[in-house]
Amino acid sequence: MIPSDLKYTEEHEWIRLEGDKAIVGITQHAIDELGDIVFVDLPEVGRQIGQMDEFGSVESVKTISSLYLPLTGEIIEVNTDLQKNPIALNESPYDDGWLVKVSISDEKEIDDLMTADEYKSYLETL
Repeated sequence: MIPSDLKYTEEHEWIRLEGDKAIVGITQHAIDELGDIVFVDLPEVGRQIGQMDEFGSVESVKTISSLYLPLTGEIIEVNTDLQKNPIALNESPYDDGWLVKVSISDEKEIDDLMTADEYKSYLETL
């Protein structure tokens, strides 16, 4: 299932826009590829991060994978529950498994992201 109200990256991050803020997570496809998540490393609140710059990582039983921020902005909230319960990413990647909330610096960057239909088409090419 690919939620239609989100925007996506080729690196399998998603964002949910909420005014001038965005919630960021990773897609079900990424979860399926990684397997069970055992550790999540997220940035500190207040950190400024550029579009598609690395902002953290997830560790699974198979590998460690970097996380890339879809939009330039300031980290305003981190899902600290994931540090205690990283399996929430596997169970609910689009709800309880969100990673960070960001104050968007440049709304024009939203145009660089894929719609759900574009992301679905992209997945078919992999």
